[in-house]
Amino acid sequence: MDNVKVLASVNGKQITEADVDAMIAAMGPNGQNYRTPQGRAAVLEQLINQSLLLLDATRNLYEREPAFKAQLNRVKEELLVNYAIEKAVSTVRVTDDDAKKYYEENPAAFEGQELVSASHILVSDEATATELLEKIRAGEISFEDAAAQHSSCPSSRNGGSLGEFGRGQMVPEFDTACFEMEVGELRGPVQTQFGYHLIRLDDKKQTEKLAFSDVREELVRQLTAEKQQAAYRSKLNQLKILYPVDRF
Repeated sequence: MDNVKVLASVNGKQITEADVDAMIAAMGPNGQNYRTPQGRAAVLEQLINQSLLLLDATRNLYEREPAFKAQLNRVKEELLVNYAIEKAVSTVRVTDDDAKKYYEENPAAFEGQELVSASHILVSDEATATELLEKIRAGEISFEDAAAQHSSCPSSRNGGSLGEFGRGQMVPEFDTACFEMEVGELRGPVQTQFGYHLIRLDDKKQTEKLAFSDVREELVRQLTAEKQQAAYRSKLNQLKILYPVDRF
């Protein structure tokens, strides 16, 4: 098998392709950066260095030093705490039936969402906003050109377009105006904490209700996390009864 191919030897101890693979896998998503010949060579070098340092630490009996023993004990305690948490939540199970029950009992959470697409021009004072509004309505300048020339928002590069968004994603005054408007309507000036806006509603639509099949996996993850948190709290409450906790 290729992954048992020996790549190096340090004082007789072999380092194989499998060792390199294991180290890259342990890096998680970052490991993807090392799945190249150069990356694998760097990982191999790191494994060689680790082997050399381990030999040196063993030769010098570092494991007998009090400082190392204290550090080892701290690591052991951390591992035991993490293992205890894993044990406390290990019995948590969430089935598709659990997820379906939650879906059916909380219909409002999965209703279709109202979405709008809007463009705006942001300026610092009301007089400028009013003047621009009059010029746009008179046809002296297009909304897009006015945005490009006068708006302080980065959206000015796109003719003021903010794209699509749902309720609650913008500051309240802006949000209210957008969801009250009709498609094609131009409104302003609308004052917010950022300044004065001229708003044009470009589109409005209602998304369909989310099907259970579309949210099943996310619901299982959500309910599992909630049940694990509940199990964790329950375990701590039991332990507080068993072992006294004094705060000073």
